[in-house]
Amino acid sequence: MAEGVFRTLVARAGVAQAVEIDSVGTHDYHEGEKPFKLAVEAAKKRGYEIGHLVSRRVGPGDLDRFDMILCMDRANLMHLRTIAPTRCKDKIELLLAYGDKYHGKEIQDPYGAEAKAFDKALDMIEDGCEGVVELLRVTAARA
Repeated sequence: MAEGVFRTLVARAGVAQAVEIDSVGTHDYHEGEKPFKLAVEAAKKRGYEIGHLVSRRVGPGDLDRFDMILCMDRANLMHLRTIAPTRCKDKIELLLAYGDKYHGKEIQDPYGAEAKAFDKALDMIEDGCEGVVELLRVTAARA
């Protein structure tokens, strides 16, 4: 869901050309699978298309390749910091470090929960992604 939200928001903000976006999991539980049906439905209701995405696990090159590695919760944050080379640890953060309404909170994985849990996760994801997009806008304006 986060990838779909972020792609849409950066496109709307006109900064899509400045970023490369990818979403990965820290484990291989659903590797190679499409998003959960309720995730696709919740995202679609808000104008985000995610049904074409396929899950993959974080790879060794991802940690060096990306400038920001944003996590949904502290368990994934700690896992990534544990496996990351020292040079990459500082760029691993919670997505909601950039949020306003949910600043610093964790986004619970709604997988297997009711539809309302996906809506709550999307509320939180939108908050964090909006903050990152604002940072991109400010950074682009300074360049």
